[in-house]
Amino acid sequence: MKTISFKVSEDEAKIIQYRARIEHLSVSEYLRRKATGHEESGPVGRVRCEFTGAEIFGPLDDATPLTTERVRELLSDFP
Repeated sequence: MKTISFKVSEDEAKIIQYRARIEHLSVSEYLRRKATGHEESGPVGRVRCEFTGAEIFGPLDDATPLTTERVRELLSDFP
């Protein structure tokens, strides 16, 4: 995966971090979505687990499937 870096002021950094946090995204994912126009996080709602019958949070029927590549992207900022 390619790394791109750039400088921002302290105030800009605080704004970016705040907006990423309120959208429950890492700063990298937030900026990727803003830069590419892929700002949809994917529809999530309560669904019934087919194995236990419990009500859980999960992707809705029309959501794109979670792939290995998507998991790698989500974990790319994880220490």
